Amino acid sequence: MTSPFPHRPQTRRIALFVCSCLGFTSLAHGQSTASSATATSAPSTGSPSADANAQPELAGKIDRLTKSLEQTQVELAESRTEIQQLRTTLQQVLDRINAAPPAAVSASAQNSYTPAPSDTSTITAAQTKSDDSHAAPAKISQDDWDVLNARVDEQRQTKVESGSRFRLKLSGLALFTAFAGFGQVDNVELPGIAVPKFYGYSGGNVGASVRQSIVGLTGIGPTVFGARTSADVQMDFFGGTPNSYGATSAGLAEVRLARLRLDWKDTSVVAGLDYPFFSPNLPTSYMSVVVPGFASAGNLWNWTPTIRVEHRFDGPLAAFKVEAGFLDPSSGIYNSANANPRIVSPTQNSRQPTYAVRVSASTKSEDRPTTIGFSGVYSPQRFVFGYTVAGWAGTIDWRFPLLPHTELNGEFFTGRGIDGFGGVPLSPLRPADAFQYASVTAPELANLGVIGGWSQFKVKVNARNEFNIAAGTGGRKSDDLRQLAANNYFISTVPARNQMMFVNYVFRPRSDLLFSAEYRRLRTYEVNGAPNTAGQLGLAMGFLF
Repeated sequence: MTSPFPHRPQTRRIALFVCSCLGFTSLAHGQSTASSATATSAPSTGSPSADANAQPELAGKIDRLTKSLEQTQVELAESRTEIQQLRTTLQQVLDRINAAPPAAVSASAQNSYTPAPSDTSTITAAQTKSDDSHAAPAKISQDDWDVLNARVDEQRQTKVESGSRFRLKLSGLALFTAFAGFGQVDNVELPGIAVPKFYGYSGGNVGASVRQSIVGLTGIGPTVFGARTSADVQMDFFGGTPNSYGATSAGLAEVRLARLRLDWKDTSVVAGLDYPFFSPNLPTSYMSVVVPGFASAGNLWNWTPTIRVEHRFDGPLAAFKVEAGFLDPSSGIYNSANANPRIVSPTQNSRQPTYAVRVSASTKSEDRPTTIGFSGVYSPQRFVFGYTVAGWAGTIDWRFPLLPHTELNGEFFTGRGIDGFGGVPLSPLRPADAFQYASVTAPELANLGVIGGWSQFKVKVNARNEFNIAAGTGGRKSDDLRQLAANNYFISTVPARNQMMFVNYVFRPRSDLLFSAEYRRLRTYEVNGAPNTAGQLGLAMGFLF
């Protein structure tokens, strides 16, 4: 690899300096030789006029060489100063890379641009070696220079202007997905459950979409009461389809995350629309970004208005964290045909929020930490005519590095009355009678026990190649659901259990570009009858900015 420092101008100056020294030595030697020869020959020749003519010419040459030598010395000193400045600048960039925390783009995004410690140690070692020996070329790999150049370009780019004097950063994911489906599903772009085949329809589909693209803004605020303040907002384009030409390809923007943070050294306060903090893990899938994978098969994912406090304890072997907060989960989605007004949910009608607490421990490894967390949720609900349900849930989440370049993560939950957080399948139909649903069907469903979970095995070959295989399941107690379905037709359309698995490959030729191929399989069990099956083969191409 070519050294990062411009050697050629300095090489010419050093060569000129050496040549000048040699020339000066030769002339000085010539002068002494000429003087001795003149002194020796003077008595014999007796020509003082020749000596008088040679002396001024020799003095002029010496004067010119002396000036050239002085100029070369000045240029050499300037070159040394420039080299030192370049080394200082490079060291500052390396220090900034080592100190920079890992970034994130979204649950979707799910990626980091900070170089691995092994890479940064390679850069630091190469720089130290360059300082020790000026002649030795830089031993830095192409990947290291790509990361370094990306960081330098990030520092040089023009920042987003905001109405305040504080920093504002624009980020996002431009995502294109193409898919081919097999069987019938509830949503061709984001299949959640498999449904019975409709008479007259084909057994599959083919399509493409850009509605899973994400745009985000992150603002860094002032220090208040000793806490660093920040906020971020993320939007996607999966909020529905407009009533216009090309509506199936376009999408309406919707807010997915909007958080405000106050961060002290060991304590943080977070408020806004956020993921359930008792379910922190997300599977890696670029075919399912706006709605995470296993959203209806074991993943408690639904973004919820939340205010929480977390406190971190630094133990001798592991770091502990305690989180507690209040949530307002979504529910009653079938209560009205008009989606614009917000009707009071059973949780809001109870005049109490949903309470949650999570205790977790993780090792102090920065590269591959082991993390395990336990959570408890209590969600009081009050339905029409005063019928109450004490919703609750117990969860466990984990992240374990196994063999080199491998990792296992996931979660498990059980409880009742937590449909608003996702994780279990819903009916693909809307109830014909909204009042009947709110007063009878919804309380009966909320009182049913639920259970589910998912797990993912990741193989990260290197920074550019990654394989993932995952499976999840979620459902309600089949016997109780079957008894209720005997007297309620709508409950008979609610799946008893839903299973999903996927395998994908992610290729990142650059830190801001990715390609992914994925196969997904669904199996949905109705209350009665054989299960419905479907599959999807997808390709994704994304650009992170």
